[in-house]
Amino acid sequence: MARRRLLLLLKPFDLYSMRQSNSHSRATNPQMLHYSENRRKAHMDAIKFCQDILQQKPVDWEPILRNNLSQPIRNVDLVITVGGDGTLLQASHFMDDSVPILGVNSDPTRIEEVEQFSNEFDANRSTGHLCAATVNNFQQVLDDILEGRKAPSELARISTYVNSKLLSTYALNDILIAHPCPAALSRFSFKFKRDDQPFSPLVNCRSSGLRVSTAAGSTAAMLSAGGFQMPILSRDLQYMVREPISPGAASSWMHGLIKSDQYIEVAWFCNKGVIYIDGSHVCYPIQNGDTIEVSPKAPILKIFLRDHLLAQSICT
Repeated sequence: MARRRLLLLLKPFDLYSMRQSNSHSRATNPQMLHYSENRRKAHMDAIKFCQDILQQKPVDWEPILRNNLSQPIRNVDLVITVGGDGTLLQASHFMDDSVPILGVNSDPTRIEEVEQFSNEFDANRSTGHLCAATVNNFQQVLDDILEGRKAPSELARISTYVNSKLLSTYALNDILIAHPCPAALSRFSFKFKRDDQPFSPLVNCRSSGLRVSTAAGSTAAMLSAGGFQMPILSRDLQYMVREPISPGAASSWMHGLIKSDQYIEVAWFCNKGVIYIDGSHVCYPIQNGDTIEVSPKAPILKIFLRDHLLAQSICT
């Protein structure tokens, strides 16, 4: 078997250390403090476990903390992230459609722990929705990948243009177009286009913003806001106007799908605005008069998914 080149992208230890420090300063519950320390240890143990497994495989690999990632990921055969969905999302922002990615959830939620502490604090850990592995099955999943028994899936991403200029980051989960202050009113209009020709009326909005999600991101903020879960391999996008004020006759346009051959064109009418990509860490400012185009015509992300996600997509 030819040697493969791998990049091991790690969630930093200090994120857990900071949370633990904050917990010490605010909380006196010894169970909560033990829980915080346990989360940090679980993450550290997971990193060591994955590194020990890689040492045994015919691969050349390099570890890097996700905060130190600043250049596009090239010249590797596989990216492995150890952390949660946030670490995988951050990696995806530096990847095109040529390199597959495998997520390892280093600190999965423990149901019995959530039930035990439900009356004291929120004991949920990492969701890891897009992570195909944990320490329990990492070696088997890695072997299946290296030996060609497991193939990556292709997830849709979102491309965003501002005044016809493509933003450098593709969204894997969602984008939010909104005022920088979440309590402020956003004014914008939108219409749908296909082949550069509009096929919908112009919809004028006063609301708290516009969210557009991929199928992979439809289980996140979109679902929480009242949207619906999409088959994870769908190439369509889902959009929702957040908290519209008196939509009137346009109410039927407040939520729906952007098909794979369509895009939505947004005209922004506030002095300030922000396009948030996959959360709050990646954002681009916009201003009054800007035009934003949001499209599913972006490079796909090759990703190894859990079997049950693929089964749900096929059944749907």
